Amino acid sequence: MEKSDQSAQEYVEALARKSGSSFLAGMRVLSAERRQAMFAVYAFCREVDDIADEEGEPAQKRRQLGQWRGELDLLFDGSPQSSIGEALKPPVERYGLRKSDFLAVIDGMEVDAQPSVRLADEGALTGYCDRVACAVGRLSCAVFGVPPELGDPLSNVLGQALQLTNILRDFHEDGLRDRLYVPASLLREHGIPDDAEVADILGHQAFPTVCGVLAARTQEFYDAAEVALAACDRRSVRPPHIMMEVYRRIFIALKDRGWDGPALKTAVRVSSARKLWIVVRHGGF
Repeated sequence: MEKSDQSAQEYVEALARKSGSSFLAGMRVLSAERRQAMFAVYAFCREVDDIADEEGEPAQKRRQLGQWRGELDLLFDGSPQSSIGEALKPPVERYGLRKSDFLAVIDGMEVDAQPSVRLADEGALTGYCDRVACAVGRLSCAVFGVPPELGDPLSNVLGQALQLTNILRDFHEDGLRDRLYVPASLLREHGIPDDAEVADILGHQAFPTVCGVLAARTQEFYDAAEVALAACDRRSVRPPHIMMEVYRRIFIALKDRGWDGPALKTAVRVSSARKLWIVVRHGGF
């Protein structure tokens, strides 16, 4: 957490543009004011995510995340101290962003800040996805102008779909960090010892079947997100629609590739040209 020599707005925009993530594709369709608000939300999420992912002792990571809890207290009292906090102040006031959603993101990062990540059951997986993805969606929908009675249900299903897609895509990379987000209960159901090393779990003959179960669950969330999007004003949900299309293409490619052994190391991405075409289809230019 730091105070930059740049203006708060310049600082968070630079962070977002440096990311090279799918996030930027969806932001092209926003007004300048809403786009700047999303840069601030993204910068916060990126900052706490970096704390969880960086090298270091878990206790130090918890202290740093605790400092962000303190910064949120200051932000919602109207006196943030960091550049990101300053950039968040206008959108918090203008769009009614909820402190509980920011705190949920930190709760999710505290899971990832541990030296090893395992989830006990389906409920733990749902809760994790809610904190690291759905909460971000709820903040984002508020910025987009989607009322909470529509934005919250949309975020709660689309966030699950996007995060499960991340999980299905990143088994190899997560495994190198000793992270496995497949519920232990699901592993046991398919005869995989849940206390085995991640590499042994990923190489187990039943692991592709487990992934198929997660993929079916992911498809259900994409289907529910389609219904939730249809209930919203079309223009206000162009960014989440773009994000869904980008991630759904990744999801389809993952299903085509499969999750059998060496396939887990084969990267699956959507090209920049394809992302641009999706943005154009949704009126981004």
